[in-house]
Amino acid sequence: MSQATELAAAAGSTDPRVGLRAVRALGRLLERLEVVQVDNARRQGWSWQEIADALEVSRQAVHKKHAGRPAAPNSWEA
Repeated sequence: MSQATELAAAAGSTDPRVGLRAVRALGRLLERLEVVQVDNARRQGWSWQEIADALEVSRQAVHKKHAGRPAAPNSWEA
């Protein structure tokens, strides 16, 4: 079972301590994955608008969050 699968299962725990910790860990994983995929899209020539549309946020929001930061490594496991 993958770590993400284990975290998803733990997020449904009836123990709030277990569930809340899993939710926090999933949030961190989600943020890392978003960075990797935004960098991937930019390397492939996507505009900020195209990325925003895919994420269902405004162009300004995605640009503010991701523009100007160093690119993530090619592997999200780094």
